[in-house]
Amino acid sequence: MPTNGTNKALKLQFGLINHESRYLTAEAFGFKVNASAPSMKRKQIWTLEHDERHGQVVYLRSHLGRYLASDKDGKVSCEDEQPSEGCRFLIVAQSDGRWALQSEPHLRFFGGSEDYLSCFAQTIGEAELWAMHLALHPQANLLSVSRRRYAHLSTSEAEVSVDGNVPWGVRSLLTLAYLDGRYCLKTCDGRFLNHDGKLVQESSRGTGFTLELRQGKLAFKDCEGKYLAPTGPTGTLRAGRCSKPGKDELFDLEESHPQVVFQAPNGKYVSIRQGVNISANQEDETDMETFQMEINRESRKCTFRTKEGHYWTLVSHGGIQATATEVAANTMFELEWLGRRMALRAGNGKYVCTKKNGQLAAVSESVGEDEQLVLKLINRPMLILRGENGFICRHRGSNTLDASRSVYDIFSLHFSQGAYHIKGADGRFWYVSSSGLVCADGETAEDFCLEFLEHGRVGIRTKNGTYLRGDQGGTLKGDGHTADASALWEY
Repeated sequence: MPTNGTNKALKLQFGLINHESRYLTAEAFGFKVNASAPSMKRKQIWTLEHDERHGQVVYLRSHLGRYLASDKDGKVSCEDEQPSEGCRFLIVAQSDGRWALQSEPHLRFFGGSEDYLSCFAQTIGEAELWAMHLALHPQANLLSVSRRRYAHLSTSEAEVSVDGNVPWGVRSLLTLAYLDGRYCLKTCDGRFLNHDGKLVQESSRGTGFTLELRQGKLAFKDCEGKYLAPTGPTGTLRAGRCSKPGKDELFDLEESHPQVVFQAPNGKYVSIRQGVNISANQEDETDMETFQMEINRESRKCTFRTKEGHYWTLVSHGGIQATATEVAANTMFELEWLGRRMALRAGNGKYVCTKKNGQLAAVSESVGEDEQLVLKLINRPMLILRGENGFICRHRGSNTLDASRSVYDIFSLHFSQGAYHIKGADGRFWYVSSSGLVCADGETAEDFCLEFLEHGRVGIRTKNGTYLRGDQGGTLKGDGHTADASALWEY
């Protein structure tokens, strides 16, 4: 399977909503479960694990790392640290996309409301039906299982094509928008995929899809009971004639890594257009000037990957070339953030500088003008931010932002000379008020700087150098002095 780096398909995480619109919740106290929560926070998120040895068997793991289980009398628990026989469930998908969860050893169905949950029903009624609400970050790359190719906005911008060998550039970014219990697929320019394969400006009946799970893969069922699949030589994504998903109708979601371009002190873009040497000598941004950042989860050091799959690597005399095919010590770089600019330190402990001929080399002991680069994120024109307590969403009836919501707002990100402007759907900008609150009704743009600090997480600095953070009540403030958990955002 092609991957966009060290990537595998994302583990599916979701909330389960019962017939009373309440989420299945795993409590820390006594490892009890209930269905009382009106929205999806951390305690309502479940991870699906597929058991390859037992066909369609799945396990549901809570945020505490414990597994949902049922005994022969229908009593439900969630305290097993390892999956036992009682933890084995089958997903029985319904025509409306909801799931019935059947205990595999006891053949009874799981359901109920509030504190009264059991797995003893012999047949499926309303109380045994659960809707799936994905808890993954909604921006991802979409891989066709049968074609082993990635979906992207076509060059003509008229359709979504499934013919990309690697998910490269902004066109490969897809957003799964959850609307009225169904999912819409949005392209990087904000249009919706209609079931006939056309791209439209507004959501409608034809843009809503029900997600189904088959052998750990996703299928998208349209309003007429047909499934999305790639068709024709370019793999045009549309609902075909198939009313039962086969391999052609199955997809994986993969994490979308940040892809960036660098501008050196000479004003030129860093490129591999001239060969293997990394040099700042180009006037425009193409795939040859685009690099994928992959930040190591443990060391937080970063590798830079080309579209062809080669990594930047340190060579003799401090030179930097795009020749490595595997991650190693010489391919890892430390990132140092300097406001609107940043610096890179290679494995030899030296900083990367731009030589007079434009070539990059790790030969400097300290950071001066020649060691500073402007980094520009290119594959997040639509910005969705999730912190430790939930997504960022504008407070209804207010100009402030809430950082603890189970739903999200989509903001647009605009690059401006090393900084970024963040804009809402109403065309108003984010700014930090005199009281430290982040507001979303600015008439003029305010600068924010992005710092890619961890795998999949970014810190956002204000013009005063503080970080945006979510406080205990979920309000977004611009007064963080360190990039702790409250100031790190999935993007």
